Amino acid sequence: MEIKYKIWIDENSELVFGRGRNDILQALNEEHSLNAAAKKLRMSFRGAWGRIKVSQERMGIKLITISDNHRTSQLTQEARAISARFEKLEKDMEKLIREADQDFEKLICNREK
Repeated sequence: MEIKYKIWIDENSELVFGRGRNDILQALNEEHSLNAAAKKLRMSFRGAWGRIKVSQERMGIKLITISDNHRTSQLTQEARAISARFEKLEKDMEKLIREADQDFEKLICNREK
């Protein structure tokens, strides 16, 4: 038995940020190129850019900067902060879920059959 969950940020029922967006940012941070990040994640450049663009519009902040020659990209300070906080939120939730999972395991598996 296992508790399942998924975390995302939305506004007015529209996705603003979540695991997929964060994966794109993390890959971009490693690859320094949105195209390379998209390839690493096995998605199209257009798909990756579209998700980032939507998140930027919904948040009202820039998440990435693109070099003048359009060959390299990097995360903005805001994107780094959002990504780090999202990672911490997921780790905190994983710990909470693990503890709850153990509690439920004891409660459910120790009952008389």
